[in-house]
Amino acid sequence: MKYPIIYKSFSLFNLLSKQTLTLILISTLFFTSCSNNSTGEHKEEEHGQEEAHENESTVSLSDDQIKTIGIEFGGIEKKQLTASLKANGILKVPNQNRATITAMAGGVVKSILTQPGSTVTKGQVIATIAGTTFITMQEEYISISAKAQLAETDFNRQKELQQNNASALKTFQQSDAELKSFKARKSSLQKQLELIGVNTANLSSENIQSFVNIVSPINGSVSDVSVNIGSFVEANNPIATIVDNSQLHLDLYVYEKDLSKLREGQTIHFTLTNNQGTEYDAKIYGISNTFEPNTKAVAVHAQVLGNKKGLIDGMSITAVVSLNDATVNAVPTEAIVSAEGMDYIFVVTDAHSEKEHTEGDKHEEGDGHDHDESGHSHDEKESTAHKEVEKSGSEPEGHEHGAEETGIVFERIPVAKGTTDVGYSEITLLKSIPPNAKVVTKGAFFVLSKMSNSGQGHAH
Repeated sequence: MKYPIIYKSFSLFNLLSKQTLTLILISTLFFTSCSNNSTGEHKEEEHGQEEAHENESTVSLSDDQIKTIGIEFGGIEKKQLTASLKANGILKVPNQNRATITAMAGGVVKSILTQPGSTVTKGQVIATIAGTTFITMQEEYISISAKAQLAETDFNRQKELQQNNASALKTFQQSDAELKSFKARKSSLQKQLELIGVNTANLSSENIQSFVNIVSPINGSVSDVSVNIGSFVEANNPIATIVDNSQLHLDLYVYEKDLSKLREGQTIHFTLTNNQGTEYDAKIYGISNTFEPNTKAVAVHAQVLGNKKGLIDGMSITAVVSLNDATVNAVPTEAIVSAEGMDYIFVVTDAHSEKEHTEGDKHEEGDGHDHDESGHSHDEKESTAHKEVEKSGSEPEGHEHGAEETGIVFERIPVAKGTTDVGYSEITLLKSIPPNAKVVTKGAFFVLSKMSNSGQGHAH
């Protein structure tokens, strides 16, 4: 009775062992297949990453993006940024280029022919003044001129009589003294009238002027008008101020410890303290030998060179004095961007259509087209796919269909940043670029952002 039981148990065990082996075999085949698929996908992913890695230092922007961002281009410039002294100062106009217009005699302002900000030339009429003083002076001048003429006639007669001993010497001497007195008075009145603007050459009793013209003694612009129409002006009171900015100079304030570093002829690069956008140049022509009041600073005088547009008397400036003639490669400071602990600039490497750039990436490697086992090339497959799209009225996923868009390709170039002054920074290129390469001088931060948003690859 025991043997049948044992036999049945052995048969059941044998059946279970076969099923277990079958399950193990199937599981092994399944995991092997999955492993192969996973390896293939991983290889494809690595290949895609390698392709992306090849282009991680470039980014493409369309013309519309460049216009919207406001990107500006420039080049690497030579700047004197090393061995320099930084100081503050103020723009001034020399006293000989500044004029305060006054009236030589009191009167009432009849007209004002200019206003603050207007440009005037030497001899131009600024205002007119009317007054009885002018009339009285002209009347006296005409009277003295007539008396002087009569005295000269009497002098000539007395002189002739004296020569013939027909007249007393005393009478002749009195006639001579009277003539000299009239001539002196006439000359004095003539100078006074000319100073107040009355032309005595054509002055007569029929054309006495009731007003005089106040004219500008220099070329320049009107900075201030101190009177109104109808106001009374005393003699020597100011009427207007004229400033000639063409001879604008710079007063730089330097402390005594730095005086030994400065000399005449050195170049100064300066910018306006409240507007760092434009750089100007000046050259030192004199150094003061006294301290400025209430300070330990000495004024260094420099002549502003080149274009002086936008510069006004009294503006504050920030300057850098070049202490030697060494020059370095430099770009505007905002052209330099930082990423991952490195400094970069962006240069233009290509200007082409986005479509051409995309097709160039597809066929970058290999001389011919790859073919599959059926003998069809990838181009034939893409042509077939496009035909299917046209029939179905839709496009494959990931394919963007549209008009060709032009753009510019920018390359990120690593640099070592050096001295920074007056809006420029010294750079040392860590990768060579063409001599005349265009550098992004404004908007580099947005180009970097575009690159970051595109995964540090091409943005198509």
